[in-house]
Amino acid sequence: MEASRVHLQIRTTKLPEPPLIWSDRRWYSHSSDPFINLWSDLDPSDTQMPPPPPILRLFPNLRPPDKTLVFHQTSVLVLTFLAYASFHASRKPPSIVKSVLGPNLPTNSTSSGWPPFDGPLGTRRLGELDLAFLVSYSAGMYFSGHLGDRIDLRLFLFSGMIGSGVMTLAFGLGYWLDVHLWGYFVCVQVVCGLFQSIGWPCVVAVVGNWFGKEKRGLIMGVWNSNTSVGNIIGSVVASSVLEYGWGWSFVLPGVLIVMIGVLVFSCLVVSPEDVGFGIPSKDVAMGVLNGEVDVSEKLESEEASLLRPENVTDVHSSDAIGFLDAWRLPGVAPFAFCLFFSKLVAYTFLYWLPFYIRHTAVDGVHLSHKAAGIFSTIFDIGGVLGGIAAGFISDKIEARGVTSVAFLLLSMPALILYRMYGSISMLANISLMFISGMLVNGPYSLITTAVATDLGTQSGIKGNSRALATVTAIIDGTGSVGAALGPLLAGYVSTRGWNSVFFMLIASLFFATLFLIRVARTEIKEKLGESKWFSYSIVGQ
Repeated sequence: MEASRVHLQIRTTKLPEPPLIWSDRRWYSHSSDPFINLWSDLDPSDTQMPPPPPILRLFPNLRPPDKTLVFHQTSVLVLTFLAYASFHASRKPPSIVKSVLGPNLPTNSTSSGWPPFDGPLGTRRLGELDLAFLVSYSAGMYFSGHLGDRIDLRLFLFSGMIGSGVMTLAFGLGYWLDVHLWGYFVCVQVVCGLFQSIGWPCVVAVVGNWFGKEKRGLIMGVWNSNTSVGNIIGSVVASSVLEYGWGWSFVLPGVLIVMIGVLVFSCLVVSPEDVGFGIPSKDVAMGVLNGEVDVSEKLESEEASLLRPENVTDVHSSDAIGFLDAWRLPGVAPFAFCLFFSKLVAYTFLYWLPFYIRHTAVDGVHLSHKAAGIFSTIFDIGGVLGGIAAGFISDKIEARGVTSVAFLLLSMPALILYRMYGSISMLANISLMFISGMLVNGPYSLITTAVATDLGTQSGIKGNSRALATVTAIIDGTGSVGAALGPLLAGYVSTRGWNSVFFMLIASLFFATLFLIRVARTEIKEKLGESKWFSYSIVGQ
């Protein structure tokens, strides 16, 4: 009698009893049950994983079943939040010290600026310095996303954080070493941009590994406040020590990102599989002498369903996607070009808002360098609320494009009002700056997180988690080109007056909206056809 084949699908998620042992650069399940050990015995190449973080070796009880999936998800959110907040905190000092390095107000004779940024072309030099950083950042983004799909994300992220901290410290050392060489500052910014580009694809890929799609907009909206929180921390820290010398404004954020980098290296778990959750299922062929039997054991758990947006098993699901193939995925190009213009606006505010506040009288009074830096955090506080609101709304209506277009359309009149009436009084300035930050950062936050993660795990690539870093890098890398262009143009255009700068920003928001019109129209037709939007009010009652 011919031996028939029995297909036995095994998932270890429901079998937390056997401890996972790290040995010879592999995880092994220590158990007397041969079926539990099948996944590690059949194909050793499938079980090779990156070495666990040191904290799992020091404290084995942090692995399942002692710690639940929710515990590890929360840990990942906190660690990646701190990681990218520290990245943004270390980017903030150049914008804070602009008013000290660059040309001074005509009424200010107490300070002479810092060569080579203090002459008539000082604002252009400062804009070109931003360009040096952001061009290398955007170029590095494409390569870092491609590498992030192929190497250990924890070690890659750690290297980016340490390198960013060292380069931030190197910029600050120019104060004590009395460096006035244009080339020194440009080289530091170029290298720093390359290290900074490692951060975003890594943290988004890690979070995407741990969370499904159902509440991704809200989760990512809250989580992506790390950018605004980092900006706030960087602004407050850099401004608070500015009076002791502008070098200190770089030293403290540089030390901060190095310290958090060590924490990430010690504690971050990149994917659920690294601690024994959701090991990919295998079809095990077994010879049977008696008759033909077809047995399929599905050991699914509620926890395992949270790990992926869809339960699809594919032996090639861990293969990294090609760069051009990622560009061809539906929705990647329009959202990438929309982010180009959205990030142009956001980063112009990031790098020039403290300078603008310092050089624009509010109620007839010019603020000090320190006050202008701290005052600019109101824009980022509004950005925190905008990111959360955009994520929540997009989850409710299940339409990322429509949500982004709505925020972009509202942000244009908000910037007009801020320019026209922001100087009338302190209250008007605070209110309009807060609203502008909320509306400008809303779509920027949504596209760089939930949208990028959705596109990187869509059904067309069968939930391929290794495509996530590449798609994220394409979207944010394209946006970073706009981020490089915005501050540079602001440095040149500001010599003609700030009205010209705001016109540039409003025009950019208009073009960002145009790129998503087709996406939003498709979403509207789809939702109206499914009658989903009309059912929300009925379900809620």
